[in-house]
Amino acid sequence: MKKSMNVTWLGEHRFVGVNPSGQQLLIDNSPTKIGVSPMDALLGALATCTAVDVVDIMAKRRTPLTSYRIEVEGERAETHPKRYTHITVRHIAGGSGVMLDALTKAVHLSHEKYCSVAASLNAEMSVEAVVEESAVPS
Repeated sequence: MKKSMNVTWLGEHRFVGVNPSGQQLLIDNSPTKIGVSPMDALLGALATCTAVDVVDIMAKRRTPLTSYRIEVEGERAETHPKRYTHITVRHIAGGSGVMLDALTKAVHLSHEKYCSVAASLNAEMSVEAVVEESAVPS
């Protein structure tokens, strides 16, 4: 299954990504940010990917969550490409009948089996860069 997004430069270091369904994502690394940075977006993608799994797993176990938040923090390398060297994803959740061991199991299932963002971060993957010249507007 292929996924895609078209990203258009808006000026400065600001970009808008649009998926085939038309949903938009504003990525902004300019001095006056109105969107999230690319690295913040990566943290958010990881947090929400795993959160969706945890919510679903807990609901299937008939112990739905009534409160849930994720605190995600990434440590970056000092030298370029300044990638994340360590990410901590802290799940803080509760609900009637929710036991810590069941919540822990759901979190581990997500991080180790179901979350495609976590799997992508943990995997060797190929990235192909293709360059094309655009028509110059007159």
